[in-house]
Formats: sequence, C-alpha cells, structure tokens
Amino acid sequence: MTTETTVEEQQQMVGEFLEGLAKSFGIEATVQNVAADEDSFEVNLDGDDKELGLLIGPNGNHLVAIHEVSKTMLQRRLSGLDRARIRVDVGGYRSRRREALRAYVQELAQNVISSGVEKGLEPMNAADRKVVHDAVNEIDGVSTVSVGDEPRRRVVLTIASD
Repeated sequence: MTTETTVEEQQQMVGEFLEGLAKSFGIEATVQNVAADEDSFEVNLDGDDKELGLLIGPNGNHLVAIHEVSKTMLQRRLSGLDRARIRVDVGGYRSRRREALRAYVQELAQNVISSGVEKGLEPMNAADRKVVHDAVNEIDGVSTVSVGDEPRRRVVLTIASD
C-alpha cells in the first residue's frame, strides 16, 4: 500500500461507496464528481428525485448522516494517511439549499438594517451557518454571531458596529 492517496482516488472511493449505498436502498443513482482541488472534493449522487428524497431525508438530515458515514469510511480506509475534505450532495440538494438560504439571508439582512432589530435564525448545521456568515459578510451594515451549543447552535443577524 502506498503512503499517498490522491484526491481523485479518494473521490473515487467515496463515489463507489455512495453508489453501493444507493443500490442497497434499491435506488438507481449515478455519481458525479463535481469538483476537486488539492485538498478537497465534492461528489453528487444523481438520479430520480423521488427516490433520492429517501437519501436526503427531512431537512437534509439523512444527507448529513450519509456525509458523516462517507467521511468515516474514508478515515478507516486511509487510517494514518492525509485525507481530503469531502462534500457529499444528493440530487443537488445542498446546492439548492445554499442558494435558497443565501437569498433568504439577504432579505433578512435588509430587514435588520431597516428595522434596527436583530433576527435569529433557526438552529442549523455548521455548513449552513457558514453559508449565512459568508452571505452576510458581503452586506454592509449587518453582521452575524453564532450562539448556543450543538445541536441547537444558530446564527443571529445584528447591526454591524463600525
């Protein structure tokens, strides 16, 4: 066994794992290697939207679990080796969620600016919180802070202090 595994080889391992997982659920799906760079990659499982809904789950909860299991699989296969950061998506759910969240936050930020009243969002996972922080960082006059403890950690939009 070599001491180095390329990002592309890791991406292929995760893709094969996801195809097998889908097959075990009786879901016909294909893997799309979306993006890769020197230390991270993204894999999207694509297929019939109705069937993929089972893998996404309510509020993306199953997808989060699949992402964690994929990371664990890679950690165990490549124990002691450097591993890339991975992103797993199913049916483009995370991409759609990211865009919808970004649009919602931009609207909410304008409301905070005009009303002067801070607004708290519902608890969300770290990836969604990052989308919120990044989106708000692009808007003058408003800032964000994360409050609470997992799994109830959430983002609050506040008036920026200059």
